[in-house]
Amino acid sequence: MSLPPTRPSALAAGLYFVATPIGSARDITLRALDILRDADVIAAEDTRTLRKLLEIHGVPLAGRQVLPYHDHNGPAMRPKLLALIAEGRSVAYASDAGTPLVADPGFALGRDAIAAGLPVTGAPGPSAVLAALTLAGLPSDRFLFAGFLPPAQGARKRALRELGAVPATLVLFEAPKRCAKTLNDIVDVLGEDRRMALCRELTKRFEEVRRGTAGEIAQGAATDPPRGEIVLVIDRGRRQASAEDMEAALSEALETMSMKDAAREVAEQLGLARRDVYQAALAMGRAR
Repeated sequence: MSLPPTRPSALAAGLYFVATPIGSARDITLRALDILRDADVIAAEDTRTLRKLLEIHGVPLAGRQVLPYHDHNGPAMRPKLLALIAEGRSVAYASDAGTPLVADPGFALGRDAIAAGLPVTGAPGPSAVLAALTLAGLPSDRFLFAGFLPPAQGARKRALRELGAVPATLVLFEAPKRCAKTLNDIVDVLGEDRRMALCRELTKRFEEVRRGTAGEIAQGAATDPPRGEIVLVIDRGRRQASAEDMEAALSEALETMSMKDAAREVAEQLGLARRDVYQAALAMGRAR
């Protein structure tokens, strides 16, 4: 591998994972720019994207190459990058967009560097997962990132059944061409009343967040297919409420709300079908 001679650097030898913008180029951190400026070697999942980012921020390459590192060349490139670190060089790795190792080929590079006893650190920054959680309006105290679901419907539904029981908000990535099918499977497996958000093109010009029930989001995607980078955020499953739980919650809600609003509130609170709660509210009203 042809590289410029070792030059004085502010960085110690090691592997530096650098988070890059998921949309707006201004979202990169100052420390990330420092690392990209000072690293002896730069590796990137997409070299063209990183070169453009460096040009925007005026970070000179100063004779350095931007080496490609991705799923296809990883087995051949990893030993070369690790050897450079062992020789005393600093290597910065940047993902295509977002935080390295999150749905990103950098995992194997980091694993092998750690196994070899080499220094590994990172410059945290943009993440589509956290950006979507921030905007979804769903609980974020506990969440599970599950990456991309399987492309085949049978495997996708099995994965959703497994994930649906997890007591945490779910975060998924999805491709635009598969999004409508995935949403329909979410409705079938998790129920049409499960709260969720569809976030697309985050931090970009056409950023959009669609919030509602799974049924509403699926119907909207059928009439207006979402385009661009998509993140799905799905509310956690609720424990199955008893009839007594529902009646107690309805009695309290009906003191200050209309029957329709009380049914909606209780359905969302207890994770029950809205129509079932509304029928129970009607029955309580007749009994009174």
